[in-house]
Amino acid sequence: MDTTAKTPVHLWIVGIVSLLWNAGGAYDYLMSMTRNEDYLAMAGIPVDEMLDWIDAFPVWAAAGWALGVWGAVAGSALLLMRNRHAVTAFAISLVGIALSSIAQYLVVDTPAALQGAGHDFFALLIIVVGIALFFYARAMRAKGVLR
Repeated sequence: MDTTAKTPVHLWIVGIVSLLWNAGGAYDYLMSMTRNEDYLAMAGIPVDEMLDWIDAFPVWAAAGWALGVWGAVAGSALLLMRNRHAVTAFAISLVGIALSSIAQYLVVDTPAALQGAGHDFFALLIIVVGIALFFYARAMRAKGVLR
């Protein structure tokens, strides 16, 4: 007898949308870490200033950024695979988001062009989506949808 719950349609929707959302974060991370000047120039500040800002992040904050991005991508993929480890991946992502946010707002001098209401809103949106995905995955695991 199969004791796992039937996959609800909303899992596929959340999984696909979250994978697309997190793929955007992965693209940003890769373009930033590979120092892609064309991509960095889109921030609206001189590329050298953008690179200086990226380089100013302490190692623990850069590691947090990586954990945040890749934990979220893994969580989304694991969610689509109905794997219970999606919860752990999203938890790791939240730790990464916290570390990189602490650095961005309290440790590193952020260029003026990367400050303001729009930037703060997007940073908050990343946190809210990360928390929502963690709780969603946890609820799906509790219902037996993730195994």
